[in-house]
Amino acid sequence: MKLPPALKALLAQLIGTAAALAMARSGLLPGGLWPVAVIQALAATVTAVALGSAPWWRWIHLGFAPLVVVALQLRIAPGWYLAAFVGFALVFWSSFRTQVPLFLSNRATAAAVATLLPHGRPARLLDLGSGTGSLLRPLAQMRPDCRLEGIESAPAPYALSVLLSRRQPTIAVARGDFFAIPWQDYDLVYAFLSPVPMTAVWHKASAELRPGALLVSNSFPIEGVEPEQVIEVDDRRHTRLYCYRPAGPAYLQKTGITVR
Repeated sequence: MKLPPALKALLAQLIGTAAALAMARSGLLPGGLWPVAVIQALAATVTAVALGSAPWWRWIHLGFAPLVVVALQLRIAPGWYLAAFVGFALVFWSSFRTQVPLFLSNRATAAAVATLLPHGRPARLLDLGSGTGSLLRPLAQMRPDCRLEGIESAPAPYALSVLLSRRQPTIAVARGDFFAIPWQDYDLVYAFLSPVPMTAVWHKASAELRPGALLVSNSFPIEGVEPEQVIEVDDRRHTRLYCYRPAGPAYLQKTGITVR
């Protein structure tokens, strides 16, 4: 049975805590909080690996207990914990469920995407999980003839994107779930997400995008699907853009895939 990421994280922490307490009670650890915290972190991380958690969860498990000990020793006021929790919730929102962290596209990537938009006519682009609008704003300067739209679920990046793009009339940003809106009116759909949702993105694109429309995935190829081309972006992170032209509804009828 496939477990949700949040349940995997809880299990890893519980098993790590149980292992650390068992070793402490058996006299295998020296006194103090630090040995217990280190063993808890290592056991939780190993459990997360065994459960197949995403790589960033492993780093969280490795640092969680030691950071708790540091916080206790610094005697940080409880209000700061609440403020940090609210801040992280506003920025990352449902990342624990979707396994899609906040990734920001750079200007070099925007320039590469600009070359993929149809030339000689206005076009429409949709940025899935548009974050702070880091792709849309430079793209609006490069292609002022195009309608550029983004959809973002996290409140803080969404609010910042609205603020920063308020003077660029060709940009429209909405808050919500990109799987819940139709995609058929777009010439290009751009995704900088994670490997987790890409198969579902491909199925929806195949069901809804019109013939000739392009699906571009930053850094994360779609498993089992051959891209039409791969663009190497000349930037420090060595970005790769995987470009696909979904086969449309006929592909889904042939394979029997149902999009919900």
